[in-house]
Amino acid sequence: MTRPTTLNRAGLFNLSIVYVVWGSTYLAIRLAVRPEGGFPPFHLALMRVAAASTILFIWAALRRHSLRPTARELVVLAGSGLLMWVGGNGMVTWAEQRADSGLAALVVGVMPIWAALIEAVIDRRLPSLKLAGSLLLGFVGVGVLSWPVISSGDTSDLWALAALMTAPFTWAIGSIWIARRRPNLAIQSVSAWQHLLGGLGFVLVILLTGEKWTAPSSDAWWALGYLTLFGSVIAFTAFVATLRQLPVSVAMTYAYANPVIAVFLGWLVIDESVTGWTVAGAGLVLAGIAGVFNNR
Repeated sequence: MTRPTTLNRAGLFNLSIVYVVWGSTYLAIRLAVRPEGGFPPFHLALMRVAAASTILFIWAALRRHSLRPTARELVVLAGSGLLMWVGGNGMVTWAEQRADSGLAALVVGVMPIWAALIEAVIDRRLPSLKLAGSLLLGFVGVGVLSWPVISSGDTSDLWALAALMTAPFTWAIGSIWIARRRPNLAIQSVSAWQHLLGGLGFVLVILLTGEKWTAPSSDAWWALGYLTLFGSVIAFTAFVATLRQLPVSVAMTYAYANPVIAVFLGWLVIDESVTGWTVAGAGLVLAGIAGVFNNR
């Protein structure tokens, strides 16, 4: 009889950090980029990753970890850093100028579904009927969540929704890349480089878009501090560790917890609405994610 695989306890601890902290970062991003007294979104993202990379490089140096990746490792760090930070977090940050934090978390929550599809393509295997049904269920959930925005016909809201749909796809690619081609560096060093190289990507985005600086409120500054210390330095480093210590399919289960926490905090703190569309769409998305993990 085959014994069940024992999951790494340190990996489970790191995953629990990701569960709780990343669920709250959607609210922090919303507070930091709201039109009244918020940061410009890409400036916010740049400041966040720049501060986090500095802290992480100092942390790694104090622990005498190697900070010098090989050329091959630098390509992986740059590619995954740009995909996860600019393509993933950057799009969410930009979208939350208009989108509720709860909606953002629920739409981004389909990331494990994208990861399952991407891995199926990479491994050249057709998804089972059960997996295909779960994938379809999750995407139907996104459609239900999106319907109120689509039916309103507001172009700006539609662009924000498109950004939220793009973000989990790029984050999934970056996560799989770093998990399958992981650099031979300490976790703090990997996280530091990904933040730094993602920051360079944000510099380019700011130059290309011509985004202007605006004076943020004190609440926005507090939100930036939270995102930097807890969202990046602590939780992102814990996620990198989780990808090393646990299977990708287990690491991605944070997608269950994050939307629930985000919707609750958005309702509690800034009175975001929770409608029947929200509840129905959330149920379908979470059922789709559950099906993906049950299949795997």
